[in-house]
Amino acid sequence: MLIFNTPISQLTRVGKVTAKQLAKLGIETAEDLIFYFPFRYEDFSRVLPIANLTPDIDATIRGRVDLIKNRRSPVKKKILTEAIISDNTGSIKVVWFNQPFLIKNIKPGDSIFLAGRVNYDYREIEFINPTYELARAGQTINTAGIVPVYHLTEKLTQKQLRFLINYSLQNIKDIDDYLPEELIERYDFITLKESLKQIHFPESGEALEKAKKRLKFDELFLIQLSTQQSKYLLKNSNAVSLKIKEDAVAKFVEQLPYQLTDDQRRAAWEIIKDLEKKSSMNRMLEGDVGSGKTIVVAIAILNVVLNGYNVVYMAPTEILARQHFETFCKLFANFDIKIGLINRTEKKINRDGENKKVLDSKFIIQNSDIIIGTHALIQEKIEFFAKGEAASGGKNLALAIIDEQHRFGVKQRKLLKEKSGDKKNTPHFLSMTATPIPRSLALTLYGDLDLSIIKEMPKGRKKILTKIVDSKNRKKAYQFIKDKIKDGQQVFVVCPLINPSDKLGVKSVREEYEKLNKIIFPKFTIAMMHGRLKGEEKEKIMKDFLENKINILVSTSVIEVGIDIPNATIMMIEGAERFGLAQLHQFRGRVGRGEHQSYCLLFSDNLSDEVKKRLNALVESSDGFALAEKDLKLRGPGEVYGIQQSGMIDLKIAKLTDWQIIKQARQEAENIIFSDVELKKYPELKNWLKLAEKTVHLE
Repeated sequence: MLIFNTPISQLTRVGKVTAKQLAKLGIETAEDLIFYFPFRYEDFSRVLPIANLTPDIDATIRGRVDLIKNRRSPVKKKILTEAIISDNTGSIKVVWFNQPFLIKNIKPGDSIFLAGRVNYDYREIEFINPTYELARAGQTINTAGIVPVYHLTEKLTQKQLRFLINYSLQNIKDIDDYLPEELIERYDFITLKESLKQIHFPESGEALEKAKKRLKFDELFLIQLSTQQSKYLLKNSNAVSLKIKEDAVAKFVEQLPYQLTDDQRRAAWEIIKDLEKKSSMNRMLEGDVGSGKTIVVAIAILNVVLNGYNVVYMAPTEILARQHFETFCKLFANFDIKIGLINRTEKKINRDGENKKVLDSKFIIQNSDIIIGTHALIQEKIEFFAKGEAASGGKNLALAIIDEQHRFGVKQRKLLKEKSGDKKNTPHFLSMTATPIPRSLALTLYGDLDLSIIKEMPKGRKKILTKIVDSKNRKKAYQFIKDKIKDGQQVFVVCPLINPSDKLGVKSVREEYEKLNKIIFPKFTIAMMHGRLKGEEKEKIMKDFLENKINILVSTSVIEVGIDIPNATIMMIEGAERFGLAQLHQFRGRVGRGEHQSYCLLFSDNLSDEVKKRLNALVESSDGFALAEKDLKLRGPGEVYGIQQSGMIDLKIAKLTDWQIIKQARQEAENIIFSDVELKKYPELKNWLKLAEKTVHLE
């Protein structure tokens, strides 16, 4: 018998090569296998007599093998395996290409199922490359039913995966049902074990729908259980209450060279009102690129510092941390506020004379009101509070700001509390994101967070002109780019992949870099950036680009969350149809940061009517939230935000359009957490929640 954590290599018929291929799909244990769901199904449930077959239908037949042999085709010398299959009503020819081993598996006289598309070859109907299965006692898994189709990787077949999943389902120990009995009864759910069996090898369309209903609820329920537990614990944890310093904040806002928008005022007020409470704030500030989130955060920071407490600000990259350091130094120039930067490559503080010393992290923290660094700050062996008489006032950490990391889990909060210097109180938390996440999506994935949304853009910001470029207008677009570079401006080029991929047929960074560097723009300086480069390499390239040492930066989507390059005025996107509207809008936001008019050029060699319609939405709208909402309906969250979007939960079976199930899961999770936050009455549920937190990264 198998158990959940049985390594895949211990399963029958799994060698080292197969185990390696399965690992690429994230399948390393028996549990991973049975929770690797099909993405679609082929309906081969109609088992027809051969005489009833007609061209261009999907069907299954059951017959006897009369003849099977290999021969070499005169064209391209391919090996063909040909067979004649018959039943009581007639016979049919079957052809398989380049599978000579079949004559060892299929013998004359065998009873066999064949499933596939029926073809017509001028004179007669035939099966080409059908799926086959010898007719033995027991359930069929490749034919004669609703057959699962899985995402694969090279050297792995559907038949292999179906066999291994079926083997695991049959041999794994009893799968305990962790849902409380009252929930199973209330929603008339089938058992978890039956759900897993039916999701892979459904006996009927009705059985498949019941399995989907149960597994969708489970997935959303575990997410909601985790977020509601987190929310409950945070609401019931003590935090320092920070008084609202209205006069100082008003003075700060008055000296700004521009007026705040209504959305900025509202968001800032929501945050400082939360900071006034005696329970820990857990809020996410959402705002489109360029909507002015930084100034809202600055108001919150000022309020904390004037109350005599410290702030830590964590950015996704070192170069972005450096940029925030410089921004806050300018914003707080008229205040006596000490700002420290702790990066791997530099450590400094905004106090005259201090930077002549060799500074370490401890000194900066003990002498700063605001500590800025990357997300790695919480992993370092440092404490965010001052100790001893030499320290400046013994301030404790009261606010942690996390930029572009949507989820900040219970473990990270606990770690920060330990580092904050206050055993009684938990710091307040503020997450920030420039990813336009629709409210419906945010409430599903981040049910523990309160939301502040900035939709209104500051006045005077130039609209980025967006154009769709087809194949015949490429040369004109290249000339336009040349002219802009000659004027001293810079260009981003974004591609969907790192390496060429014949299968996908889309542009890669390497191909595009070679083409632009050698053929299109040989006189300009071009650099290439992608996710496989080391952090230091990426930092160096972005620094050179910022200093205008690079004219064109060819990149994958790693530039989505980036720094301000005021001189970059053109965003050129290859294979634009491959990205979601929300992602394209994020790319577009990388330009338009300076005084020049900026442009976004959408290149596509696949401009079908559907693609044109979708890309035109980007041309016509600059509202990131509206675009994300539209794409969410069209493509789903994984496609809209990219599978590896930071902090995003990759839903396996549920969809964010399953409104009714989302509502039910949220309500039931709230009810359970409210009555039993530690889940003491539900030990099985508690164990599964721990498991889910590891597999879907709820932390």
